[in-house]
Amino acid sequence: MTTVQTSMPPQAAATVEAQPLWERLRTSRNVLALWFMLPAAAFLILFLAYPLGLGIWMSFTDERIGRAGIFVGLENYEWLWDDAIFWLSVFNTLLYTLVASAIKFAIGLYLALLLNRHMPFKAMIRAVVLIPFIVPTVLSAIAFWWIYDAQFSIISWSLIKLGLIHQNIDFLGSENWARGSVIFANIWRGVPFVAITLLAGLQTVSPSLYEAATLDGATDWQRFRYITYPLLTPIIAVVMTFSVLFTFTDFQLVWALTRGGPVNATHLMATLSYQRGIISGRLGEGAAIATAMIPFLLAAIAISWFGMQRRKWQQGSDND
Repeated sequence: MTTVQTSMPPQAAATVEAQPLWERLRTSRNVLALWFMLPAAAFLILFLAYPLGLGIWMSFTDERIGRAGIFVGLENYEWLWDDAIFWLSVFNTLLYTLVASAIKFAIGLYLALLLNRHMPFKAMIRAVVLIPFIVPTVLSAIAFWWIYDAQFSIISWSLIKLGLIHQNIDFLGSENWARGSVIFANIWRGVPFVAITLLAGLQTVSPSLYEAATLDGATDWQRFRYITYPLLTPIIAVVMTFSVLFTFTDFQLVWALTRGGPVNATHLMATLSYQRGIISGRLGEGAAIATAMIPFLLAAIAISWFGMQRRKWQQGSDND
């Protein structure tokens, strides 16, 4: 058997060692990659890492707007531990995230499968589906604010005309109605992102796989279960991770609709942090609430990461 020589010849190795250090660094691929990464790294450090670190440090102080704070240790967190409104915001945030993300995934997957079929005016339908996502969040909130208005709600008017109810529904004035209303608004905005991204993933599945499965007598459900879903799993993991993160940290939609009311029923951790930190001026307390969101976000990322690691077959391994 012929052995392939993979080591560098002695003459070439001597030439490389004789080059100046700067010349070797300038021509090294690893160093070149580092130079290309530096602008992005600087951007992330300046606009993400530094504010995050400053916020975490601020959560250990009693800083207020207009007054520098002193280090108070875990005092802010101890106070939050006994704060019923904070725990209500945690419950609201988890409920808001889980319900909205699950429904967005179900509707988004259905729309992606529907739009992946051959149908007339498919390009126009895709553009229409994107509208809720590209409209600015505040404009969407104002539109929903009018839709949910206690006196002029189009929903209440329609239900009264149909004889289903006899008086207007106070969507944003009742605790349960308000929670459902903000969740519905978030679903309306988030479904296009899930649908279009999953549709892009469906475009990469080879039609020959479906043709072979059809020849073998597979039903629509079997083709989805054994072809579409396994091949779409990496896209689903990424899409749902972003969906959960965006939903968990949602601020604009809820603040524009309810300001956390009524009676703190729709306060999320993000809106409560803004109210305590900016509106009330207690920056340390607001930073502590914002910092308390980090473990939940890390947990969501970890679940997605370890779920992806289990799909070793995507990288050519036999492990499932």
